[in-house]
Amino acid sequence: MEDRQCAIITGAGRGIGRAIAVKLYENGMNVVINYANNDEAARETERLCKDTGAGGEVLVVKGDVSNPDDAGNIVDEAVSKFGRVDVLVNNAGITRDGLLLRMSEEDFDRVLDTNLKGAFFLTKEVVKPMMKKRYGRIINISSIVGVHGNAGQANYAASKAGLIGLTKSVAKELAGRNITSNAVAPGMIRTEMTDVMDEKVKDKMKSEIPLGRMGTPEDIADAVAFLADEKSSYITGQVLVVDGGLAL
Repeated sequence: MEDRQCAIITGAGRGIGRAIAVKLYENGMNVVINYANNDEAARETERLCKDTGAGGEVLVVKGDVSNPDDAGNIVDEAVSKFGRVDVLVNNAGITRDGLLLRMSEEDFDRVLDTNLKGAFFLTKEVVKPMMKKRYGRIINISSIVGVHGNAGQANYAASKAGLIGLTKSVAKELAGRNITSNAVAPGMIRTEMTDVMDEKVKDKMKSEIPLGRMGTPEDIADAVAFLADEKSSYITGQVLVVDGGLAL
């Protein structure tokens, strides 16, 4: 058990974060499930991890990543429980969509606080134990919207584009300590957020995807698992687009 790596996944109560937590646990890691509000959903993620039979341990930690004190507590609890943090997946994110002319400063700030500053806070905290071990994998969940933009999502696109810049800068700063920093940019993924969309809208979007389907949270989890593995040790500062060819 002591040899198991430890992975922190923020926003792991549902959707992509949940799939990542289950995948990394299944791959032999102890996982820290961070969530903001929904206790029941976080416990369901914990159950799904344990149902894999992989035999590791799960720590569930409530905390708002946009709060620097909460971010520090998430990492402190992980280190206290497992004595190490090997992988950080900055997945927590929110949307507050709206056209630019109608978007409030509050909606703009809230999205950047969670999606971008949250990743900054967690990364800043987690590199301390990683630097001591001279090993680490930092993986930021960006978005195809952060690469190409999207009408009605100026705040979300800015936060996800900012994550890419953060990813590359951290990669350059920490490479000498054997810590890699990469991003995954999902395209259209079937989650609770997309389930509420009008079916005609979803059909139109699927028609624009060369592979002809929306992605699944597991598609993203597989990409994260690759970047979290020691086999990806010569990859850093990269953005892995997982979109079925949408951006081609």
